[in-house]
Amino acid sequence: MTRLEKEIERTNEMREFEEEFRAKYEFFCGVDEVGRGPLAGPVVTAAVILPKDCAILYINDSKKVSEKRRKEVSEEILEQAVSVGFGEVDNIEIDRLNILNATKKAMKMAIRSLMPAPELVLIDAVRLEDLGLPQENIIKGDAKSQSIAAASIVAKVRRDTYMIGLSEKYPEYNFASNKGYGTKEHMDALRKYGPTEIHRKTFLKFLNNEE
Repeated sequence: MTRLEKEIERTNEMREFEEEFRAKYEFFCGVDEVGRGPLAGPVVTAAVILPKDCAILYINDSKKVSEKRRKEVSEEILEQAVSVGFGEVDNIEIDRLNILNATKKAMKMAIRSLMPAPELVLIDAVRLEDLGLPQENIIKGDAKSQSIAAASIVAKVRRDTYMIGLSEKYPEYNFASNKGYGTKEHMDALRKYGPTEIHRKTFLKFLNNEE
């Protein structure tokens, strides 16, 4: 079996996973987040309603897709999706709410921006309180659900693009490469230059411990 044949088979398996939802609901969305772990920048979420006949290849957990391919697939998703919504919560709000609550807030923003509104929400292992919509919580959903994986990819590309832009303003931290995650280079820069206005103060307790 060729790589392409394997990818077609994997894509079909993800579509088959959603058949039971497709049979009951005209519009359902997949939701995922990117950026819960970084030391800097926002948490970004996406909600995606795919067309019933979506056959885009390489929709997968964004961490399993190369940066070049993610951009290509993200463009296809944005072109073909019935609707795509985004939610973003910045570092200040993350420090105020904590990262879990900030992520939930961003997810609700993404879902509520969809048009048409979804009748069901597929979500990767997070329970959203006061959503007002049915939801299915799927463990490792970005590896099983085509809609959740699509949300993972477009959210990842959106956040990466934002962090690359910030790298021009804060070149010492090389956000273009690390995207705000705690690489050795990033942590060394924090020790040398201190945090910027886009760093999450509640994520930097290691700096206080080193004083």
